[in-house]
Amino acid sequence: MTHTALVTGASSGIGQAIAQRLLEHGYEVYGIGRDFSACTLTGHAQFHTVVLDLLDTPALLAFLETLPKDNLSVLVNSAGCAWYGPHETLSVEAIQTMTRVNLETPILLCGKLLRTLKQNHGTIINIASVTALETSTHGAAYGALKAGLVHFSRTLFEEHRKSGLKVSVILPDMTDTALYRNADFGPDLTEGAYLSPEDTADAVMAVLNAREGTVLSEIVLRPQYRRIHRK
Repeated sequence: MTHTALVTGASSGIGQAIAQRLLEHGYEVYGIGRDFSACTLTGHAQFHTVVLDLLDTPALLAFLETLPKDNLSVLVNSAGCAWYGPHETLSVEAIQTMTRVNLETPILLCGKLLRTLKQNHGTIINIASVTALETSTHGAAYGALKAGLVHFSRTLFEEHRKSGLKVSVILPDMTDTALYRNADFGPDLTEGAYLSPEDTADAVMAVLNAREGTVLSEIVLRPQYRRIHRK
């Protein structure tokens, strides 16, 4: 039986790396993203592109009605966005967009797919951030939203673990992706000072390949060195 996975943010970065790992392990993958023009997976027979904006809730709900659910066993909430700076400098639109993409959408998707995933003894994997664990100067809103995602993941697991549902949250540190396009800093690309998207993808597979009955509920990923690059 081919297992099915739904991955948000699958058109680039961490989401694309996760989708690729799942395909390599025989999963059929439905990947949500806004623009797949630069995605390297679009030619794969078991990769289905779902072009939509996660801010368009009616379109997202309409897609979920068509998503094949018989073998759906994995939901990965990987999509994310961030704006940085002193909190008073953030626009209302930036705050609302971060809230909806980083927290509202994962909560909504979990709610809509929970019965199916419980029935299929599936796994929910939420991609958070190490900013959820510590103060995040110039990233207060982003860190708070990721902390909310961690709390939601912990509570959802406790609420449904008796059903066989697994819930994990992965907290990567600075990763070489486009997340920092709205910041005046980014990861230092010196070897050992940053994570690659594939590091998080490997952590996803560690969750899915764990011995039955074992749940890797939280995984924190950090580079060896703590450095940033000022733009």
